[in-house]
Amino acid sequence: MTAPLPVLAAAHVTHRFGAVTALEDVSVDIWPGEITCLLGDNGAGKSTLSNLFSGVYAPTEGSILLDGASVRFASPRDALARGVATVYQNLALVPLLSVWRNFILGAEPTVGRGLLRRMDPARCREVALGQLAALGIPLADPEQPVATLSGGQRQAVAIARALHRRARCVILDEPTAALGVAQRALVLDVIRRVRAQGVGVLLVTHDPAIAESLADRTTVLERGRVKARRGP
Repeated sequence: MTAPLPVLAAAHVTHRFGAVTALEDVSVDIWPGEITCLLGDNGAGKSTLSNLFSGVYAPTEGSILLDGASVRFASPRDALARGVATVYQNLALVPLLSVWRNFILGAEPTVGRGLLRRMDPARCREVALGQLAALGIPLADPEQPVATLSGGQRQAVAIARALHRRARCVILDEPTAALGVAQRALVLDVIRRVRAQGVGVLLVTHDPAIAESLADRTTVLERGRVKARRGP
């Protein structure tokens, strides 16, 4: 029987920006159906590692592994095509577009063929509402502009969109930053539902309380090095 493998991993990764070493000999595993928390203060190297996983950078030394095989993503689009989605703090949402249009942006269901091929608005709304409901995201009106949503709802829409694009691993960059208590609880509940769907989650945060309450595994970074680990 084949031993299980992490869906995404960094194996002894070092990354340098010129003479500055941002990461040194860092290893992190992200497993299907688990939340791996990447914990550390500003400047610890969390963003650099996230960018290595998402295809923004390539490691100076070491390897990024996808299903146990070494991989070099050409870009974030390439990483997404292979099942690795990143939700950044800016969320990449268009404020004046409706919730459902943001949800399907770039992956719109269509009808017709050739020159008559066009977006299918009814199907788009159906897909968006179904995915949002599956993650327990309450929305009064899918036609409302994203700008009218709370911070927690916007974050939840961005996470749901990543799953819609068939992500097997989702990287979340400080998803609860600047959120109030109620909105933070909404986002953390959505993250738990993502884990329950068998998706691997890398949760980047500076908040030890989130790591303690949510993570299956935790890696603590300090000045670009692994300081501590918790988990299996």
